[in-house]
Parts: sequence; structure tokens; C-alpha cells
Amino acid sequence: MTAPAPAQARPVRIGVQIAPQHAPYEVIRDTAAALEDAGVDILFNWDHFYPLSGEPDGLHFESWTMLAALAEQTSSVELGALVNCNSYRNANLQADMARTIDHISAKGGTGRFIFGTGSGWFERDYDEYGFEFGTAGTRLNALARDLPVIEDRWGKLNPPPTRDIPVLIGGGGEKKTLKIVATHADIWHSFADVPTLEHKLGVLEGWCGEVGRDFAAIEVSNELRNRTTSTADELLALGTTLFTLGLSGPNYDLAAVHDWLAWRDEKNAAAAA
Repeated sequence: MTAPAPAQARPVRIGVQIAPQHAPYEVIRDTAAALEDAGVDILFNWDHFYPLSGEPDGLHFESWTMLAALAEQTSSVELGALVNCNSYRNANLQADMARTIDHISAKGGTGRFIFGTGSGWFERDYDEYGFEFGTAGTRLNALARDLPVIEDRWGKLNPPPTRDIPVLIGGGGEKKTLKIVATHADIWHSFADVPTLEHKLGVLEGWCGEVGRDFAAIEVSNELRNRTTSTADELLALGTTLFTLGLSGPNYDLAAVHDWLAWRDEKNAAAAA
């Protein structure tokens, strides 16, 4: 199996997911500012309506409106959801929302929005907000149906996006999800361990061959949760270059972020030497 791209071909990047739970908005806002100042590459939130951990009915905020505010607040960091739930919104509307945040984030230059998306999984979101939950298969079918609609709408909007908005797709299903990744994604995000990632990269490479996509064009992203630097080194050797770290309220502890940023800078300096 060939790695998606030599590590030197892409810089190592660190994304931080600020879970929009258990904290007042002003704390989330200030955390985003501190992370941009620290030098993270991407700020993520998530697209849920209730906390995923801790008090089930604790403080929680909506994803897309928050991303628009963060796009205005920040000036250099990229941003998006890890990940948007395709089931909640009409495909054309998603495209228009993404294009609008792209422009908000551009500030006279190129936009910084990443369209992270997936099929959805948290059943309470659906039940409480009146969406049909369906099955994992029907939700993935809807994602495969809607992504071409979203891409087509980007070509019709006036004004158009400031750039080709990068599409990040999360998930590791080998029969449907990785085919969708091969067809549409600029970034593939997973939580896989090293042996699983190696296997799934082989599956993804196979799907890229079937759909006529350049395997090396897809950036590989993985979660740093409970990882050591040695494990991260192994993931990097397989071609992973985007590493994400999750933070949850009420107190967002940035200590680990600074450690991983130092690791990123070390790897990028070594690649450039």
C-alpha cells in the first residue's frame, strides 16, 4: 500500500475541536481566541444539539451559527465542524451556509471554512428535533445523494465561494463511507488505531482506483485522544498529517494543545531540513 502522500508533501497540522458543551458562549469565544493565538491550524466544533458527555441536559450551543461568529472573530485559523450532520438541513441550504461562512472568514482574502460533514449518528438529536433517524445505511445513502447537490450549488451561488471549499468527511465504513470519501473528500477523518488505519487506507486506495480519484489528493486526519507521540509518529508514517484534539467545557485546558503544537513544529522543521 502506498501512503496518500509523503509526509514532506504536506505540513503536519493540528486541529482542536472545542466541544460546545457545558460552558457559556463567552468562554468558548475566549478559548477560540487563545487557540488561534497559540497557533493551531484549525478550530472545529461539532454539530449536535445536546452534550455528548457529562450532564445530558447541560449547557450546549448550535454549530453553524457559532462557526459564523468564530469566522468573524478570527483572522488566520481555518474552521469548521467535526462534523456537520447532513440529515439536519437541506443540501442546497448547507451549500449556501458554507459559502456564506467562507466569505465571512475571508476578510478580503481567501476563505478559511472547511466543510466537515458526515451522515449523523446521535439518535437523541433526531428524536428531540423531529428529524427521521432511519438507519446507518439510509443516512449514508442520503450523504452520497446530497454531496453532489452541495457541490453543484457552490457553482451556482452569487457570489461564489472564495475558494474550492475543502470537504472533510468523517467515518470509516468500508462499503459506503470510504467510497463517498474517495469520490468527494479533500480530507478523510478517522479515529483508527495504527493497524486499522493501515488497513482502511488500503480500502480507500481501492475505492479511489474505482472512482478515478487520485489517492494522494486526500489528506488523512486522525484523532489524538489518548495518543502518545510515538503512536502519532506511526500515524504520521502512514500518511496522516492532520491531527485533531478534543476539548470540553466547562474549563477548556490548553496544556495538551501546546504540547502537540511543539510536536507539530518539530516534525515540520525536520521535514523542511
